[in-house]
Amino acid sequence: MRGFLASSIGVTCAAALALPLTPPAVAATARPVPTTEAATVARPALHAGTPATATTTRRAAEAATPGSTQSLPLEPLTRDRATPSAPATEQGLHRRAVRHFSLVGVVWDDPEAELHGRVQVRTRAADTGTWSGWQDVRTHNADHGADRNTAESASGRVRGATAPLWVGDSDGVELRVRSETGSAEHGSAQHGTGARDLPAAPPLPSGLRLELVDPGDDARPPGAPADGPRTAALAGENSAAEASAVNADLAPLGATEIAALNRAETEREFLALNAGELTEQQLRAKPYVGPRPGIVTRRGWGADEGLRESGFRYTKKIRAAFVHHTASGNNYRCSQVPSLIRSIHRYHVRSMGWRDIGYNFLIDKCGKIYEGRAGGVARPVLGAHTLGFNSNSMGIAVLGSYDTKKPSKAAVKAVARLAAWKLGLYRVNPKGKTYLKSAGSNLHRKGKKVRLNVISGHRDGFITECPGRKLYGKLGSARSKAARYQGR
Repeated sequence: MRGFLASSIGVTCAAALALPLTPPAVAATARPVPTTEAATVARPALHAGTPATATTTRRAAEAATPGSTQSLPLEPLTRDRATPSAPATEQGLHRRAVRHFSLVGVVWDDPEAELHGRVQVRTRAADTGTWSGWQDVRTHNADHGADRNTAESASGRVRGATAPLWVGDSDGVELRVRSETGSAEHGSAQHGTGARDLPAAPPLPSGLRLELVDPGDDARPPGAPADGPRTAALAGENSAAEASAVNADLAPLGATEIAALNRAETEREFLALNAGELTEQQLRAKPYVGPRPGIVTRRGWGADEGLRESGFRYTKKIRAAFVHHTASGNNYRCSQVPSLIRSIHRYHVRSMGWRDIGYNFLIDKCGKIYEGRAGGVARPVLGAHTLGFNSNSMGIAVLGSYDTKKPSKAAVKAVARLAAWKLGLYRVNPKGKTYLKSAGSNLHRKGKKVRLNVISGHRDGFITECPGRKLYGKLGSARSKAARYQGR
């Protein structure tokens, strides 16, 4: 792959001049967003308790609104005043009107601290004014992230966080966070002596905040000026050009999608990308690489390239694919996926403090594949998806929650097609085994060489429920399909 890495360096430098300044699907977001964005660029809220009205007219007037994040500090919900020696065990926010948002999450100061308890949220739909029931937010999310002692994890910006939850366009919210001990019920039943014998609920992490993420609109009216200073807009446009240029060997600059290829075309691409690295015998042999699937680029889903850190980070090669679910809920339409991914991107960067979205690829329930972390879809981009095993691997996230719900056949097929192609570029058998060196997780100590399936679930590298029991149960099928796509 070194030939491919070198071939696009020249086009990266010239891309800012060749690429149109305004991406077709994300003109309003192609700019860096200030840290104080919650107070400056979020949409106006309706009055508290007032249902949304004249939605079509209002949305048309707001068509140029960029994405934003409202970050709201939590308050004690009990009458007992919290003190340093007795911190509040229940915090949250009473029902209130807020500016528009579509995704929620809770963050806190210390990324090493855990939230032992339950997080529940209710939201008000912006179009109907109807309040949802209480929805659980996944609290254990530390299994995702950059490996410890890397520049990304040691940046000083990383925070502890729940998984994000997609709620759709909303303008009201209510939240409760309760500290709970996992042994409370067991202890009460066993000893039968009431609350006096229950262990004290652990304290909640400090600095709890509710993050309300507005992904922004897909496009703005033709000719509308970019928000923010021209220098900031240019910085975002240059970053967009940079992100597009690293895929220049696969698609034209500024492409919103990398087209699918048939097997013969993919084999020619394989030989071109691996030029100079294959032996004479390998050049004569038939390559085991699956046909390249269609992939929606970052430009296609409207990434705000001004959010991420500049430049790219790479690992040596791709030896394994870790499959995840985003645990963000299943209440999304496939037409909403660009907005959903923009929301996750903003949550990972602005709220959690990562350098970019953590996953290398994302797949929706309709089977469409999306480029994740910037750096080039054919390259070994270093992600932040499987704590302890980000090196020499890629992370594929299926959008949704799959603990009890089965993933769609289209999504499982897309996992197989993507793995067959990307693993094939690195001459890896998707039905095989591989060894990865652990950078440290709660399942494998740092430095241990761990034998894994080439296509593994997140839970194979970390004690976690991810990618959900139902999706994990489909990985055997994904391995077999991927091998067939490679011609094995």
